Amino acid sequence: MDESLREQLRITLDTIPAYTWYSGPSGVLTFVNRRYADYLGLKSDHPLRSGVETGVAWDTHLQLLHPDDHQSSRDVGEAILKTGQAGQTAFRVRAADGEHRWFLSCVEPLLAHDGAVRGFIGINLDIEDRKRAEDALRRSEHCIVEAQRLSHVGSVGMDVSTERIFWSDESARIYGYSPGTEPTLEAILGRVHPEDVGLVKDAIRRGALGEDDIAYEHRLLMTDGSIRHISNIAHCYRDETGHAEVLGAIVDITERREAEDKIRAQETELRQILDLAPQIIGVLGSGGERLYASRFALDYYGITLDEWRQRTSADEVHPDDVDRVNTVLIRSANNQADCEFEVRLRKGDGTHRWFLVRYHPLRNDQGQVVRYYFACTDIDDRKGAEDRLLQENVALREEIAQSSMFEDIVGTSPALTAALSRVSKVAGSDSTVLVTGETGTGKELVARAIHVRSPRASRAFVAVNCAAIPRDLIASELFGHEKGAFTGATQRRRGRFELANGGTLFLDEVGELSPDIQVALLRVLQEREFERVGGNDLIRVDVRVIAATNRDLAAAVTDGVFREDLYYRLNVFPLEMPPLRERPEDIPHLVEYFVGRYARKAGKTFRRVAKRTLERLQSYPWPGNVRELQNVIERSVIVSDTDEFTVDDSWVSTARSVESRLGLSRAMGVHEKAIVEDALRACGGRVFGSAGAAARLGIPRSTLESKIRTLKIDKNRFRNRARNDM
Repeated sequence: MDESLREQLRITLDTIPAYTWYSGPSGVLTFVNRRYADYLGLKSDHPLRSGVETGVAWDTHLQLLHPDDHQSSRDVGEAILKTGQAGQTAFRVRAADGEHRWFLSCVEPLLAHDGAVRGFIGINLDIEDRKRAEDALRRSEHCIVEAQRLSHVGSVGMDVSTERIFWSDESARIYGYSPGTEPTLEAILGRVHPEDVGLVKDAIRRGALGEDDIAYEHRLLMTDGSIRHISNIAHCYRDETGHAEVLGAIVDITERREAEDKIRAQETELRQILDLAPQIIGVLGSGGERLYASRFALDYYGITLDEWRQRTSADEVHPDDVDRVNTVLIRSANNQADCEFEVRLRKGDGTHRWFLVRYHPLRNDQGQVVRYYFACTDIDDRKGAEDRLLQENVALREEIAQSSMFEDIVGTSPALTAALSRVSKVAGSDSTVLVTGETGTGKELVARAIHVRSPRASRAFVAVNCAAIPRDLIASELFGHEKGAFTGATQRRRGRFELANGGTLFLDEVGELSPDIQVALLRVLQEREFERVGGNDLIRVDVRVIAATNRDLAAAVTDGVFREDLYYRLNVFPLEMPPLRERPEDIPHLVEYFVGRYARKAGKTFRRVAKRTLERLQSYPWPGNVRELQNVIERSVIVSDTDEFTVDDSWVSTARSVESRLGLSRAMGVHEKAIVEDALRACGGRVFGSAGAAARLGIPRSTLESKIRTLKIDKNRFRNRARNDM
């Protein structure tokens, strides 16, 4: 019923001498007419006079009744709720002066198209006089009471013994007859819609049998072809002599039914539209009761609408999100404001997906919330992408902070060219690579070059410095952890192996891993699967591993500090980066590169590099390799004030002491060369391993290899000699 019609009805009810009221589906009173309000002693500004929901429920309403009438009234109310059919009862109502009067209350449920009770309309008829002198109350008094109850309401009755029918002028008008027309069964049935004749005949039969509480609806087919909808309620009254009469009311509900049909059509259309939306859409009542869910929602949960109405949010929200969601909803209810939040909802198959929920309370003209609407948009893919991006950004920031000294590999020396040639050969494969070399030689840069040139270039490159992470956290860093796995693990965290899935994982300083982590790493390399710390689920990954170390892993295996099986798993393709002192011809290129790089950053221009500076830089052995050279260049760019680039001699002053040491080495070169050759001869030309020359001399393999190249020793000739000796 629209608001204008509601207001018209309210005014009409206020003008007639009947006690009428409305209530919501929960029994909460929303309106009493003027006569009833005056009787109860309600003030002129009381909300019930204007139709404002006040929260006066059945039990509170019962307080107005005589204590002896409470139970019978409760029984009638419960029966109406249970059956959805009209009912009536007699009770005594306390007036404003404290006195009680008898009333006959006729209650009709207002039903939605699906049979749900939308509310109640009640008529309290003052039957005090009838109770005092029931023989004085006859057909005319009851008809008048009923006829004056509402506009478009007529009264009707029937003498049970004679089956004579009587009605009010309003009833005649509703049936399309002139006022004063004598009602007959033929006249009544002549207006009844042919499809409803049987229903009306059955109701008349039941009335003739003296049955109480008759309520039904039927249609009238008028002479102009129009159809009217009629609601009927009736009750059988008996006097002390046993004489029975059926008295009732007929209500023209045509406008209401038309409005309901219109609303129902609109709702059907709206639901069809909502069912097409790829969202979980729902409607809740003012008390949070579930009313409607879209088809997408029901399909997602794998349930019916009735099953959804019986559920609670605890059946659908991820356990970790329940407290947070409840807090948001309580705040929204208290403020009666819209809210928006993200939550994981349980699918019918038991999995969870992330949704963005928008929650909106709908208010009536009095500002009271009458409905809650919510829409949930699936953002699981976006959340997954955001999570991956966040984790990759974290990894990227760490990579940048730990990245090597330069973006490109600079140099054309034979030693560097040979290493890069091996990079090109191994890049296209998925083989595990072990990069060795002194600190600062660019091992991570080579690992990046392998990744960029591999089929995995479009996926993540994740770097981990195994020596920089505390030993008690390295497992969590590599494999991730579950929420609560240890103190401080407040949420699930994905490890570097998961972040690198599909891409490349660079394990720098792999020789620093503890024995237990070596075992776990070996398993991942063998099985391509692992478990998070504190978890039980196996996680499979597709990751290419590139490891790097400045340690002699072969010696570490001999010493028992590094697993031999892991060493062979990592050393599928060995790649050694030469130190800077072995490729002095690359120093001019590196100087040019770094000078240009830092000059741009400092806003300076250098036309040339001082010859003395270049000679000094080429003569220095660079124990810190390229990283040390980079630092010297950056420092020099900062302090240079001319267009000629120079380096302070004091910054490479150790060159003199080094040159002295090198001079001493040259003086001792013959002796040192003899020692190395003797070791190679004894080991059959083998450099590394427990039976190698490096182990025999007690020096790292890389150091021995460097000395072999410096002393220009051909180690292959010792291998031939060893075979000949055999």
